[in-house]
Amino acid sequence: MKIKNVHIFGGGTVQYFSSHFALCAPAYGQTARQLETLVTQRFDNCNVMLELTKMASKSSSSYSMETNEDVERRLEILTANPNTKVIFFSCALCDYKPDWNAGKYDSRLDSHNVKEFHPTLVPTKKIISSIRKTRKDIFLVGFKETCGASRSEMYQKGLRLCKESSVNLVLVNDTRTRWNMIVTPEEAAYHETADREEVLKQLVDMAYFRSHLTFTQSTVIEGSPIPWNNHLVPNSLRTIVNYCVSKNAYKAFNNSTVGHFAVKLSDTEFLTSIRKSNFNNLNNTGLVYVKTDGPDTVIAYGAKPSVGGQSQRTVFRDHEGMDCIVHFHCPLRNDAPDDIPIKSQREVECGSHECGKQTSEGLKQFGNLKAVYLDNHGPNIIFNSSIDPQEVIEFIERNFDLSSKTGGYNLNS
Repeated sequence: MKIKNVHIFGGGTVQYFSSHFALCAPAYGQTARQLETLVTQRFDNCNVMLELTKMASKSSSSYSMETNEDVERRLEILTANPNTKVIFFSCALCDYKPDWNAGKYDSRLDSHNVKEFHPTLVPTKKIISSIRKTRKDIFLVGFKETCGASRSEMYQKGLRLCKESSVNLVLVNDTRTRWNMIVTPEEAAYHETADREEVLKQLVDMAYFRSHLTFTQSTVIEGSPIPWNNHLVPNSLRTIVNYCVSKNAYKAFNNSTVGHFAVKLSDTEFLTSIRKSNFNNLNNTGLVYVKTDGPDTVIAYGAKPSVGGQSQRTVFRDHEGMDCIVHFHCPLRNDAPDDIPIKSQREVECGSHECGKQTSEGLKQFGNLKAVYLDNHGPNIIFNSSIDPQEVIEFIERNFDLSSKTGGYNLNS
């Protein structure tokens, strides 16, 4: 087996106006150096490589990354290398640049002749978004810095980076309050603390576990959504999901919701919720028809299926007679009367084979349904489509608080 590479980026960049004059994002690589030590200790059978900008390096002549464009070129090389496994991207990149084609070797501004200088700045390209665009197999850890933000604001900024740039984990830190949190794609917040060393240690630990997960790839081909009121959607599933929607169980962020639900049509055919859609608009979006194409691939007709599709297929395979599943991100009630098993979600990302396995193994029978609670995440509830939907609704009502959200903070999108 080939040894994989872990790359740790650190340091700040500059954006030149002219010779001897530039904007900068000051950062000197302290976090990257700490990560190098922690990753070397935690990751086995990997080459750990420190990727510092000139600003952060002690011997700047040895490093070629100075501008955002330099960092981008380095990332292009790494994403083209099939041995790249993990990237910790803790660079501080300039968010703005001059609105003209400025450069390091442009004529130097003369302060004797130019008394005032009023440049126009424009946003720079979001380089981190390019990393997993063609390499979904790279595990990407991002970093987001705030200053004087509330914890809810920190969470939402981290989640936005996570969602918009396909980042697997985001460490958010506030330079004023010194608060830290790790945000995940499942919209959870872990290890909230002012202890910087502790949160970096936990970040590396979570990255270690999650970077070793396996996923099923979905191929989208031409097709149309299956209407929510189609006869293929069991009335029981529709009634239960509509109830959850009416109680605000699916809370939108950037006009999309997390969670999933599905019905098994045959051993190789499923209808499932659509990824990055808003479940509060099911009458408009409908479901996607999915057909398995072997153990590790599926064909989806017209849209990407929810990331929980692997859990759905695993559960239906392991639990005979169960053909419907509902999952939402709401907490257990403090006075929940049923003894619902709780499984840790910290080590696994939603959609992985491992998440599906622990979900399936954790399910416990309650009347005519089965359920498990993924800690800091939400419940998976499975049942046969012939069930009286009121039995499932009553189970949900007495055990879960649909008005609240697990794994972080309520969203204001």
